[in-house]
Amino acid sequence: MPDVDLPNPLFSLHVESHGTVHTVYCQGKLVAGVTDPLYSTVRKLIPGATRIDIDLAGLKHMDSMGLGTVVHLYVSARSAGCTLQLVHLGTGIRHLLGVTNLLSVLTDLCDKGISVRF
Repeated sequence: MPDVDLPNPLFSLHVESHGTVHTVYCQGKLVAGVTDPLYSTVRKLIPGATRIDIDLAGLKHMDSMGLGTVVHLYVSARSAGCTLQLVHLGTGIRHLLGVTNLLSVLTDLCDKGISVRF
């Protein structure tokens, strides 16, 4: 899939593809009302992908709708035999994933032998 740029005042994303590996770069706030671009873009990438990294370095905030979208995408990718993981998490996003017990599921920290405590 070619590079995709979706402008939005609250949330934007950019996709880079290298064969069957895709990286989705997120910027802004992933909150209710702006989760559809992430969901629809990643869903289109899943068939035929071996790995999808969602880079959250530019994400400032995520609410429960954003978290639900990420979890839904994770389940869809997993069902299709694709690995989906979150990378470059900020402190706030890392804390949100930690308190919801999703940090080890959505990141590869456990695979690298890194433990995180809150």
